[in-house]
Amino acid sequence: MSERLTPGDTAPAFTLPDADGKQVSLADHRGRKVIVYFYPAALTPGCTKQACDFTDNLTLLAGAGYDVIGISPDKPEKLAAFRDKENLKVTLLADPDKQVLEAYGAFGEKTMYGKQVTGVIRSTVVVDEQGKVERALYNVKATGHVAKIIKDLGV
Repeated sequence: MSERLTPGDTAPAFTLPDADGKQVSLADHRGRKVIVYFYPAALTPGCTKQACDFTDNLTLLAGAGYDVIGISPDKPEKLAAFRDKENLKVTLLADPDKQVLEAYGAFGEKTMYGKQVTGVIRSTVVVDEQGKVERALYNVKATGHVAKIIKDLGV
């Protein structure tokens, strides 16, 4: 079980390929707040709802100084298909080795349909302008989560 982050922790650095294979680093966003969310799989109903909610609220979040990055274990090709099919505007990054998922505590044991399984734990980590964890939310729901974050952040 990977260790969960708590407010005040330094957010683990990462560089991962986006849907087009271009390398994106957390450091590229230094000076802005970043909402990093972890989801199990592109092109699935819950993950589509969550990604669409972030896309629908991207202008509002960006106006408040937040960038949004979604990370899943999918390969860049699947992320590109997901982005194109759903017209997503959030940055989607591929973590097929699950190293970043584990570093953020977003991979491990979880309960799914009443059974213990190992997989991606739907999580959201808000990173401040200096690269510190401002909020770390685990086992979040796909539906309604973006509205809750916006409310909690006072955006």
